[in-house]
Amino acid sequence: MSKLKIAIQKSGRLYEESLQLLKDCGIFVNNGKDQLKVSVDNFPMEIMYLRNSDIPQYLEDGVVDVAIVGENLLIEKGQNIRTIQKLGFSKCRVSLAVPKEVETDEISYFQGKKIATSYPNTLKNFLEKKGISSDIHIISGSVEIAPNIGLADGICDIVSSGSTLFRNGLRETVTLLKSEAVLAQTPQLSAEKEAILEKLVFRIKAVLKAKNSKYILMNVPNEKIQKVAGVLPVLKSPTVIPLAEEGWSSIHSVIDEERFWEVIDELKDNGAQDILIIPIDKMVI
Repeated sequence: MSKLKIAIQKSGRLYEESLQLLKDCGIFVNNGKDQLKVSVDNFPMEIMYLRNSDIPQYLEDGVVDVAIVGENLLIEKGQNIRTIQKLGFSKCRVSLAVPKEVETDEISYFQGKKIATSYPNTLKNFLEKKGISSDIHIISGSVEIAPNIGLADGICDIVSSGSTLFRNGLRETVTLLKSEAVLAQTPQLSAEKEAILEKLVFRIKAVLKAKNSKYILMNVPNEKIQKVAGVLPVLKSPTVIPLAEEGWSSIHSVIDEERFWEVIDELKDNGAQDILIIPIDKMVI
């Protein structure tokens, strides 16, 4: 039987979260951090640990079938690789930053200036669209020190919390793009591997849906069930269970994490009481 070859970053910010996602999907990986390739016992999959910058080319060449990789890297490398699923972790942005004493946030500051970056293609395309001509210096690491040593007037790099910029006397000004980890696919897969990939994506979606949802229970007067049910759009229909107390029912449903407090306020306004919230491990719809 064929095995789906999946690439993940062998070290760095994506490594731990990628393995955790696979674990949440019921795919248990033996400790393979010091190995380049590891087989999985309970799913038809092989894991390849690769340098992050090499993953897009491995996908393009078909050496690996799928990969968990930063969206920003796929955009930078420019290969025609399909993104299957955004994964919701390792969120960052590719941004321009300047020394903190520079007062303007305008993109015009970079006209004729030197910019140090590890993302030359992303930066070049962005500047061309904005009509800005700059001198791009390509640096493979420690981009943040470039202004301090007189190599550049600003930088273009990935930013998460902004703490690294702050420590190096820089501040973020313009965001070029926002990124997160994604599941990406090689251009061609056999029918057998496509079937395995469908099972993997199904599991991933169930895990992500659960992380973004909460199970909710509440007590509601019977005459207000319809109003309360109208506030709960996640499932087809909430579960309604009569209580021992006459005229009351318990309603069970699911709410989205991003609208959590907004929904809670609406439920209370419509008569819900004794509201309980429970985390969801998996969610299959």
